[in-house]
Amino acid sequence: MGRIVFDTATSINGWIADEDNSLAWLFAVDGGDHPDEGLFPSGASVLVEGSTTYEWILAEQDLLANPEKWHDFHGDKPTFVFTTRDLPVPDGADVRFVSGSVADALPAIREAAGDGDIWVVGGGDLAGQFLDAGALDEIALSVAPVALTGGATLFPRRVESDRLRLVSATAVGQFARLVYAVQGS
Repeated sequence: MGRIVFDTATSINGWIADEDNSLAWLFAVDGGDHPDEGLFPSGASVLVEGSTTYEWILAEQDLLANPEKWHDFHGDKPTFVFTTRDLPVPDGADVRFVSGSVADALPAIREAAGDGDIWVVGGGDLAGQFLDAGALDEIALSVAPVALTGGATLFPRRVESDRLRLVSATAVGQFARLVYAVQGS
């Protein structure tokens, strides 16, 4: 059984999207539009996203009109999207909509992942729900040299230092790469 990893980019003051739910600030950073090798979980066989993240990716890349672009980021990996609404799916994409609790959806997600890792792409509240369910193994952050005035918070949960153990801190281009193991998952 693989790990469940929340791997995301964040501003230095803890925002993962701006007030318009946009990541344009990230793509403006040198290397932000094409991250260096090693900034994404290479062993991930399944992706998990909240509906805001999913809809932003659809719109930003115009994936409904250009479904071939889906594979540039998602590949052939199953993508689970937590939502309570009916959302469109790009042609040929393996998108599986789920609603309800992370704990209830976790068996299907783990089955789809097999021995591979599960990448919680975003958002922060969804990653927090994985933590609440005792299912989050790692938090990997690429901290950009940007400060935002508001938007979507990185991790809207209080997590004490006894729950996180620093695994590594490195510079990757303009980003500070921080990886924490989650204790007690």
